[in-house]
Amino acid sequence: MANLTNSGNYNFKVVLLGEGCVGKTSVILRYVEDKFNDKHLTTLQASFLKKKLNIAGKRVNLSIWDTAGQERFHALGPIYYRMSNGAILVYDITDQDSFQKVKNWVKELKKMLGSDICLIICGNKIDLEKQRTVPIEVAEEYAQSVGAKHFSTSAKLNRGIEEMFLDLSQRMMERANEQDIQKAGSLGRSGSVRRNVVVVDDEEVEQTKSGCCGGSTAVS
Repeated sequence: MANLTNSGNYNFKVVLLGEGCVGKTSVILRYVEDKFNDKHLTTLQASFLKKKLNIAGKRVNLSIWDTAGQERFHALGPIYYRMSNGAILVYDITDQDSFQKVKNWVKELKKMLGSDICLIICGNKIDLEKQRTVPIEVAEEYAQSVGAKHFSTSAKLNRGIEEMFLDLSQRMMERANEQDIQKAGSLGRSGSVRRNVVVVDDEEVEQTKSGCCGGSTAVS
């Protein structure tokens, strides 16, 4: 996965997954281009848009992938979400089935990418609150159970989207920093092991064993 570059910039791949008609494309277009189209836009296979951020003085480059939600494209999912640093699982708050499908995506992502990927569960279309069929408490509890954050959004009203992507970007930065520290630590440990290896001549060992104190010397 591309994380922290030598220049100190962060490059992250983010993928949006979910059923058709839940608003994945609308969420991305609202975030990247601040646009909204009332007409349903059907995504065929996948496309991506780029977004540049500045967080705490650090440049963050996002490649945000929009994937097709139709069942016939489901098998193509792994092609698009492999090597992803973050994933946003989108469901429609008025569609219980779309929320159940999110659970399948989460299982698939964890199976493929383990805990390396930062997850967000996104309940979209809160402008249709009166038609809600997915209780927010249920969705938040599920998100917590899988180590994800839950956000409620509306691409139409431009609510919750900036906050969601900012939170995900910050979490991906933290994860990238942790991974770099772990790598540096493993390199440091292997280096310290080499420094602690002492090459001792056999004759010196014999002389030490037969020294006046009669004690034994352990060489580590």
